Amino acid sequence: MSKKRKVLVLIDGEHYPSVIKDALKQIAKNYRLVGAVFVGGQEKLEHLEALDFLSCNLFVEGSQEASLIKAINTANPSLVIDLSGEPILSYRDRFKLASLTLANGIDYQGADFVFRAPKFPVLARKPSISIIGTGKRIGKTAVSSYIGRVLKQNGILPAIVAMGRGGPRKPEVIKGDEININADYLLSISNSGKHAASDYFEDALMARVATIGCRRCGGGMVGSPYTSNVAEGVAIANNLAADIVIFEGSGAVLPPVLTDARVVVCGANQDRDEVLGYFGQYRLLISNLAILTNCEEEIISYSELMELKDKIFEINPGIKIVSTVFRPHPLEDISRKKIFFVSTAPKWAMKLIVSYLEKHYNCQVVGISCNLADRSALKLDLQEAKQVDLILTELKAASVDLVTAFGKKNGLKVVYCDNLPMVVHSSDSLSKEVQALAEKAIKDFSFEKN
Repeated sequence: MSKKRKVLVLIDGEHYPSVIKDALKQIAKNYRLVGAVFVGGQEKLEHLEALDFLSCNLFVEGSQEASLIKAINTANPSLVIDLSGEPILSYRDRFKLASLTLANGIDYQGADFVFRAPKFPVLARKPSISIIGTGKRIGKTAVSSYIGRVLKQNGILPAIVAMGRGGPRKPEVIKGDEININADYLLSISNSGKHAASDYFEDALMARVATIGCRRCGGGMVGSPYTSNVAEGVAIANNLAADIVIFEGSGAVLPPVLTDARVVVCGANQDRDEVLGYFGQYRLLISNLAILTNCEEEIISYSELMELKDKIFEINPGIKIVSTVFRPHPLEDISRKKIFFVSTAPKWAMKLIVSYLEKHYNCQVVGISCNLADRSALKLDLQEAKQVDLILTELKAASVDLVTAFGKKNGLKVVYCDNLPMVVHSSDSLSKEVQALAEKAIKDFSFEKN
């Protein structure tokens, strides 16, 4: 006979003790009850002694979160069953408690829902870092490329494993440090039917390191992919000549592999609940470093940014936080050229970006398009790009099959640009935080220990 699963229950004083008792009898038929967390409420419970029928420890600390953590550390359950609800536990409360539970690798279940903790199998035989995010279009790939460059420049050779919705059926290796990734090369890839602007091509071009392209389909609320071929990609990475492997997530989906450290990328332009609520807080809880991107004054004031950082620290007091903005960095000389710039940046940011390009790269931006992710609008925008010296574009979305192909057809040079994360406050140092995290991952790594 198989062992019963160890379960921790959340109970409140909004229910009569006899009702709780009967519910626990039902639970005991299929589970082994190892603890109960009292989350509040006194309407139908005059004294906690009324719960003396419990056949397990009752945990009552200073807060719901403290009670839950104490219970998890003491009882070591594999499942938490929530027998509470409104008005004792609001929806926000439940997501907070679910995030804490899931961050400890424990499933969280209620009457009509189940949140399963993502599984992170031990696959990597090298030190590793995950780059995860709280959404799409917040600069996760730019951050991955940046981390790859910083580590390489400081004597730690990385490889990057990236998964995406447009990744290859079988994981593919791009030797970004060996091959010449240019417009002709990317067009040939696109013409063969592959997504030449997939993240692993961008990482290979921007970081100039070996990258492995993988794919995933679907994404759960907590961050598990429905299906992926990342495990095959890890097997390839294990045999590469690299000191550390960077695993890049996709959107809000997490790389399904255990890593020695995690970096979470959060956009200041995102709805606050996406970062601090729902399962954004789960991502913060499991991470060592948070990189806040798009911290433009037009998006978030200094006081709002400080408030956001304080709330992140409330969720995870031990996390490091660095605030950044992105600025374009052309990979080739564009000085004294008339350029047409293509980006995924929002329209309001284009004036700022154009000013930066003209000031730092001595060029003249005579046309722009912020519709790199909108193919029909992009086609119309490109009709204005014929009286220029070159097209400057990010390597994303339709940058190869539309932008690069357009340039080739019209005899225009196409130059790709990186997006550099630049710190907002001089007291922050992203490169130092990245280096320290990598060194810690290498020091802590032990395949046999895992």
